[in-house]
Amino acid sequence: MDNPKIDKVNTQIANTKARISEYQAKLRALERQKTDIENDQLITLIRSEKISDAELSALMQSLRHKSSAGPADAPAPEQEKTSQEELSDAKTEN
Repeated sequence: MDNPKIDKVNTQIANTKARISEYQAKLRALERQKTDIENDQLITLIRSEKISDAELSALMQSLRHKSSAGPADAPAPEQEKTSQEELSDAKTEN
């Protein structure tokens, strides 16, 4: 059974899927372009500071060590709860 309405919708579905694929490819290309630009900025910054390879390596190791230790400024769960309770109390008072 040929139904022209179904055929039309199927055509629209196929066209939409094709456009989605094109946009996904375009998005991936733009994201790669953005990453390349960011990388170029970082390289320029590092070169402008005239950091030696050894200094850069030490800096990167230090940053990795700090990031694996977790955020130092993050409040403890008990402190967060207290802050949230204080905010709730302040709203209730107003």
